[in-house]
Amino acid sequence: MKAKLNRRDWLRSSLLATGGLGLGMASVYGATPNAKPFWLNKPRVMVKPFAYDKYNLKAKLNANENKFGPSKLALEAITESASIGNLYAHYDVIKLREMLAEKEGVKPEQIILGPGSTDLLEKTAVITFRDGKGNIVSADPTYMSVVRSAKRVGATWKNIPCKTDWSHDLEGMMDAIDDETRLIYICNPNNPTGAITDGKALWDFCAKASEKAPVFVDEAYLDFMEEKDQKSMVGLIAEGKDIILARTFSKIHGMAGLRVGYLVAKEERVESINNILRSSYNLSITSLRAAMASIKDEEYLKMSRAKNLEAKGFVYEAFKEMGVEYIPSSTSFIFFKLPVEGEAYMKSMYGQGVGVRLFDIDDEPWGRVSMGTMEEMELFVPALKKTFEA
Repeated sequence: MKAKLNRRDWLRSSLLATGGLGLGMASVYGATPNAKPFWLNKPRVMVKPFAYDKYNLKAKLNANENKFGPSKLALEAITESASIGNLYAHYDVIKLREMLAEKEGVKPEQIILGPGSTDLLEKTAVITFRDGKGNIVSADPTYMSVVRSAKRVGATWKNIPCKTDWSHDLEGMMDAIDDETRLIYICNPNNPTGAITDGKALWDFCAKASEKAPVFVDEAYLDFMEEKDQKSMVGLIAEGKDIILARTFSKIHGMAGLRVGYLVAKEERVESINNILRSSYNLSITSLRAAMASIKDEEYLKMSRAKNLEAKGFVYEAFKEMGVEYIPSSTSFIFFKLPVEGEAYMKSMYGQGVGVRLFDIDDEPWGRVSMGTMEEMELFVPALKKTFEA
């Protein structure tokens, strides 16, 4: 399986032999680090749709959901606050902002709450590019919500291919910034690949790039890393840098369906966003109180992180046994190359009651499996073996 020459490798080796054209393709994959950076005309990664509503799933591993949440403390808070669901949650918005400000080391005025971080990503993009001008710079592959929203209101996308280790090409991204750049987007750890970009290098990049344009750093999955390895960019905001940081309660807190996320930014940046939108107005009192309770439940967060690592270790061992190429993950999912045709893979996995995701990168099929309970992962592995052996 590993010895097979895939389409991307064939293209790269063929084009390298053709002179100037080869240099262009080689720079996409990091083979010529001194080549002038450029951006692609189309995204490298494409999500492949699949009609899975007719399948009964035994293991739903297709949505990066935390199977262990909400925590008991969060559930208690939801139950206790349900009886006052007739009230607006203005006070609770203020309280959660104060708690998050203390956690992040900033002022409450530097926090924006919203129904999940994706909502805030998309609204920030719409506000930034609402006049239909300017460009957004990001890695490719990456999480596409902010990019799609920016493009839909008229922005140009400069998509800089990830390096061969799937980390962000920070040098290439820096070179792509120009006078028309209005937003730079970083997802770290990255989605859908699960790869991490070095924290020190990213810190230096954000500090420098934010002098040219706002840098939006999406840290939705950072909590899944060991605490000693987490390198948040929030400290740059305290230094006055024009950084917008996104965090969410959907992942490690297990609250994807409850919809709570937040942004951290400079006060003037927060004010410019709040002048147009009021995302916190869309939050329920039950969700807000669940979030406040979950912040305090450190034991739950440790358990959630440990269970995620256990599941990844189990899948890694299975992949190694099967000879499957995968990207080491700093998130709650694993991205891996498929040795079979994508549609056949999806039909086989869903036919066995296991929900997964399908992507194309450079016209090659890749799978993504979210981490679930060990019982679910023990359903995933034999289903995958059966699919690959078919």
